[in-house]
Amino acid sequence: MSNTSETAPLRLGVNIDHVATVRNARGGAYPDPLRAAKIAEEAGADGITAHLREDRRHISDADIEGLVQTLTVPLNFEMAATDEMQKIALRHRPHAVCLVPEKREERTTEGGLEVAREENRLAHFIAPLRDAGCRVSIFIAADRRQIDAAHRIGAQVIELHTGAYCDAHAEGDFAARDRELAALREMATHAHSLGLEVHAGHGLTYETVGPIAAMPEVRELNIGHFLIGEAIFRGLQPAIAEMRRLMDEARA
Repeated sequence: MSNTSETAPLRLGVNIDHVATVRNARGGAYPDPLRAAKIAEEAGADGITAHLREDRRHISDADIEGLVQTLTVPLNFEMAATDEMQKIALRHRPHAVCLVPEKREERTTEGGLEVAREENRLAHFIAPLRDAGCRVSIFIAADRRQIDAAHRIGAQVIELHTGAYCDAHAEGDFAARDRELAALREMATHAHSLGLEVHAGHGLTYETVGPIAAMPEVRELNIGHFLIGEAIFRGLQPAIAEMRRLMDEARA
C-alpha cells in the first residue's frame, strides 16, 4: 500500500483522567475534567481521551455524559472489554473506543491488551461497536503477534504502548530505551502495512515525545498524566502548547 502518512499531520489527544483523580481526592466537584477538556481544545488538542474504569477511580459516568454533550473535538473513550462498558459505549456512541487491559490493583495501565489469546471473544465484542459507528482501537504492545490478531478481529486502529520506552529513558537505561524504540518503529511500520491506523501513548514527556512523533506511520499521540502534572507548574494551556510544539518540530 502507498504510504500517505509521511505528509499526514500528527494529532494530539489529551487525556483528562488525572484532573478527575485530583477532584476525587477531596470528593467534591473541583477541578472539573470538562473544564480541562475545553481548555485542551483551546490549546490545540485534536481530541480528548477519558478512561472510564470499572472501579470509577477517576473519570465518572457523569463525566463521560458531559464530554459527549459538550465536546467539539472527538472523544476517545478508553475502556475494558466488559459487557458493562460495551453498553455504556453503545449508549453514548463516542467517536472512538479504545480497548485497554484493566486490573483493579494496578496504579496505571500495565502493558497492552492480550488479543491473540482472546481473538474470538474480542471479535464478537467489537462488532456491535463498529456497527454503531465507533472507531475501534486496541491498546497494544509493540508485538507482531498481537498486532496481527488486532487486524484479524477487525480493529481499525492500534495504539502502541510506549510505557517501556519511557520508563527505560527515565531510568537512564539507554540501551533498553533504544531497543524499545526500535521495536516501536518496526511495529508501527508493520501495522501500517496491514492498513491499521497507528496511534501511540503512555508515559510520554517533553523528553521522550520527539522520536515517537517523528515516526511517519504514527497519526495520533495520546498524552495525559505528564501534561496534567506539568500544568501544576506552567498552566494547562501552556503545557499542552509546548507538547504540540515539540510534536510538530519532530514531525517536520
